[in-house]
Parts: sequence; C-alpha cells; structure tokens
Amino acid sequence: MSLKALLLCSDEKIVRVLRRTLGDLEISVDLCGCPDTALRKLTRQRYEAIIVDCGGDGCTEVLRSARSAPCNKQAVAVAVVEPAVGLKALFEVGAHFVLYKPVSSERAKSSFRAARALMKSERRRNTRVPVQIPVVMRNLQGGANMKVSTVDLSEGGMAVQLAGKPHPLGRWQIVFTLPGTQSSLEIPAEFAWAGTQSQAGLRFQQVSPQAGQRLREWLKQNSPDVEQDDPPIRCQLTDLSLGACYLEISSPFPVSTLVVLCIRVAGVELRAQGIVRVMHPDKGMGVEFTQTTPEHRATLEKFLQVLNENHGLLPELMVEPEGLDAESYKSTVHAVDSEDPLLQLFSAKLSTAEAFHDALRNQRTVPSAGSQTGATAAHA
Repeated sequence: MSLKALLLCSDEKIVRVLRRTLGDLEISVDLCGCPDTALRKLTRQRYEAIIVDCGGDGCTEVLRSARSAPCNKQAVAVAVVEPAVGLKALFEVGAHFVLYKPVSSERAKSSFRAARALMKSERRRNTRVPVQIPVVMRNLQGGANMKVSTVDLSEGGMAVQLAGKPHPLGRWQIVFTLPGTQSSLEIPAEFAWAGTQSQAGLRFQQVSPQAGQRLREWLKQNSPDVEQDDPPIRCQLTDLSLGACYLEISSPFPVSTLVVLCIRVAGVELRAQGIVRVMHPDKGMGVEFTQTTPEHRATLEKFLQVLNENHGLLPELMVEPEGLDAESYKSTVHAVDSEDPLLQLFSAKLSTAEAFHDALRNQRTVPSAGSQTGATAAHA
C-alpha cells in the first residue's frame, strides 16, 4: 500500500527535487499550488504526510488545519523554510520536520528517510485487525476486575465488547493472550472512547519493548496489509543517564515521538523504549526513557559502568520510531530521579540549540561505578 503525501508548493525547482526524492522513497505526491486547494483536500482525502512550503501567505494555516482534520491529524507534517525562520512558531502550528532552503536532493533524502519511517509506524499503529479474544481487566485504583472481549486490535489499543457493563473510567492493567501464542501479555491501558452502548476503546499506556515487539509481530502476521518496516536509523550516543539520553542524528524525530533504542558496547546490549522530549533540527534529540522497572534500571547501571570503564569505545546505536503519542506518556522524572541532569535539562526549555548544547557540555561529569542516583550524564 503506497504512502501518499500532499505537497503545497509553487516553486518549480523545489517541486522537481521533492517529486524525485519522494518517488525514490515510494511516496506518491498530490501537488497543490495554493492553500485553498490544499485545505479542501485535507478534509476529503487521507495522507501520510503534509509537506508545506511556508514562504507564501496562508501556508502555515494548512499545517494548523491538518492537525484538526479528522482523517489527517496523525499525518507527518514537514515545513520547507528559509534558514532564518524561527522554528518555535512552526512547531507550535504542527510541523514535525523542517527542511531548509535551498532544498537539495541530499538534504531532502536524509529528512524524508526519517519522515517515511515515522509515516510507516503511524499507519501501522493505527491498522486494526479484527479478532475476538477474552481480556481480563484489573483496576489499578483498587476496584473490581472485569472480563471483556475484543472487537479489534492494533499497536495502540483495542476495541472491546462490554456486554452490557457500564463504561468504566481510569487506568487498568489488561491481560490477554494472542491467538496462536502461549504466554499472556500484560499492558497498562485507559479507556479512550465510548462507542455504542456495548463497545468502548482502550488506549495502551507505556507498553514494554518486549510486549510491543510481540504485539507488532502478531499484527504483521495477521494484518491484511503487511508492509515492510524501514530499517533502524544509525545515530551517535553522546550523553546517558538512568533517566534519559541524547543522540546526535542529522534528521531527528519530532518531540513526542515514541522510539525504541538498541545500544551495544563491549558485548552489553541495552534495548529501551523512550519518548523524544527535545529536538534540534540537523543536530540531535533528547530521549526520556519510559521504563522504570528494576530490571531496566539494573541494565542501565551496568551499561553506564561499561562506558565509564571503556572511554575509548564508541557505542553502536540504532533508533526506530513507534509513532507519535503526545498524551499517553507523561514525564517519569519523579519516578526515576528528580535530580537527573539530562531530564532537568530537557525540562529547562532553553531557547536555542546552541544554549542547550552549551549547558550539555557544562554538566558532563564522569559518574562513579557505585552511583545510586544515576543522575550524572555519561559522555560517550
């Protein structure tokens, strides 16, 4: 199933470069020459990406409107801008990626490889597979358990049949076994929507990498629209704490992107799930870990120790997106350590990338092997 992008641009040179680049990446282009045409199409057709040349009047309104269009609010938005344009306003109206002018084939390919990986993950997360399996729901606020059955299942959640039960609220731990598998999955979830009197939707919360991988593999095997994922993207780890890390990458993912990291060094492998908290175009991104289990913490402590004992080793790091999810993952800084320097820096909201990287360099110290807080950033 082909990916499709809406392109709002009247510059013929930019259009030629983007048509060629997107064609090589198997992304079809629906070209619009004016904002009014683009706005009409956004309300009637579904796109995986919205690409807007922000040099004309009304163009940023297209980015803002894409967020409110029901069929395109999850589309990946790319703003094409002059280097001098302030980025904060673009991100506030809905841009996820920024492509600077003059637009070259090399720069466009780099940006759209990352964008395509996110486009695929978003579409995959929202693909629902019809299936009926029993689910046990345990109330996390101490209420009674309940049993329901699924209507359909996706990476991001499930629709369930309540069989006359009232629509419950709050957070739940759901337990179910995928058809054809032996062991059950346990995933935190919350009620996201109420459909008919007997149906409701559950949104998954903080799915562990292991459970997420099992769920993705089952959905791929049972989805009518199987699509090959893009390979993970290689980047460089520069800073690491027990709560977060900073990665150098030419085309970083936007803030609120859920990502899976695989880091290897000296025979030790760390696989972790996180959410992008800060992003600096063409430079890098800061990722907060979303797991706070003792096992995850123990692995991180071991990894930090290996880095501190082998300063000459360069970790191998691969990252892949799992989708955009701004609401489901609140900051876990209180659960990890309120003094974690990277998490504090992420929440400082420094105005420029230069200010952020100056602060990052100033806070770098070498943690001791016996550090209990994991609050010291390790420069890799």
